Amino acid sequence: MYRLILIQITSILVAAVIGIVIMGEILTSPASTAVGVLIPDFPVESVQIPAGQDHKVHGWLARGIRGHGAVLLVHSIRSNRLEMLGRARFLNAQGYSVLLIDLQAHGETPGERITFGVRESKDVKAAVDYLRDNFPGERIAAIGVTLGAAAITLADPPLRLNAVVLESLHPTFEEAVENRLKLHLGEFGIWLKPFLLSYLSLLLDLSTDQLNPIDRISNLNTPILLISGTHDRHTTQSEAERLFDAALQPKELWIVPGAGHYNMYTYGSRSYEERVSSFLSKYLWQ
Repeated sequence: MYRLILIQITSILVAAVIGIVIMGEILTSPASTAVGVLIPDFPVESVQIPAGQDHKVHGWLARGIRGHGAVLLVHSIRSNRLEMLGRARFLNAQGYSVLLIDLQAHGETPGERITFGVRESKDVKAAVDYLRDNFPGERIAAIGVTLGAAAITLADPPLRLNAVVLESLHPTFEEAVENRLKLHLGEFGIWLKPFLLSYLSLLLDLSTDQLNPIDRISNLNTPILLISGTHDRHTTQSEAERLFDAALQPKELWIVPGAGHYNMYTYGSRSYEERVSSFLSKYLWQ
């Protein structure tokens, strides 16, 4: 009897360990892919931006009207710059220069692991520096979605920007992991959380305390528009409100009725364009 129980417990523990290893690999493994040819109806320049030794950030640049500012667009986790094309089109049509990039370990930008914003922040910094060098005197904003938003927020030292839009951003990495475990595994996922967090920390050689946007959002010191959805189960409305409370003024919070975690522009393009355009023009147009 006791031997049978011991075998069952051992089997459960082995299965849990295997599950944690698999989840860690899935979460951090590169999402590399060929982005494809340039889009005929949206003329862009292909760019490669140095971001450290033997590392270049791949992206597209569309030039706008002088004095209207430039906007960096940063995609979500396991995605690439193609996700941001809709935003790029409407912003460029309004005169903004736009730069779409692939974060490290995504799209065509090389990288060994996804690091939930820490190493990706170096790509964002390189992209902002590129815009400052190529558009001197222009005001610059950044729009980031989930991982992209985390990369913007976690940059150290803080990015020099004139406006920031952060979409579906989690306050802490622990909450982000817990929400996803509960979503896919129910209450059993909560039991796995400390083990998965420890494994991810070991895998990435990072403390998970380095992955909390709420600890760094007040360092941005720039106008912020936070966007979240009422039906987002990955990052809840209350979590978005905590991030908003931690940010400095001037700031705006837009909770989109009915929206989930992905993709705010696809969900309500017209209202998104109106809200984001109003916010950016206030701080970028000269």
